Amino acid sequence: MVDWSNQPILIVEDSPEDFEATVRALKSSGLRNSLYRCSDGDEALDYLHRRGDYASADSAPRPGIILLDLNLPGTDGREVLEEIKQDPELKKIPVVVLTTSTDERDIEACYEFGANSYIQKPVDLAGFVNAIQRLKDYWFQIVVFPKTDD
Repeated sequence: MVDWSNQPILIVEDSPEDFEATVRALKSSGLRNSLYRCSDGDEALDYLHRRGDYASADSAPRPGIILLDLNLPGTDGREVLEEIKQDPELKKIPVVVLTTSTDERDIEACYEFGANSYIQKPVDLAGFVNAIQRLKDYWFQIVVFPKTDD
């Protein structure tokens, strides 16, 4: 069984405000995992494929889970998700889409591409913190995953 308490979390989020809210919510939920941020889809793919600024495993530890916004500059979250789930080395990493989109086409496409969960960001901070607490309870305390290779 994987010890989730030491698994890095990759947050792919272009909005500094949403990133900070996510970090605050994760910390208030009791998670102490290392957090890494990519602010667009191209950076996220560089991180995951360990290229460019992320060429070393030290600068890009394999995340235990990815929190992915959909509406990103450059390569958008849908494309990032599709590439992750088509890559044999990355496809086992759980990807939780964390977005404001309520578009049924986005929800359907994300699950079609292999998203593990789709969470609509609540607009108020208390709702957002509650959603992150529930995400933490589920993904870090209930779910059992196979051992990861790194």
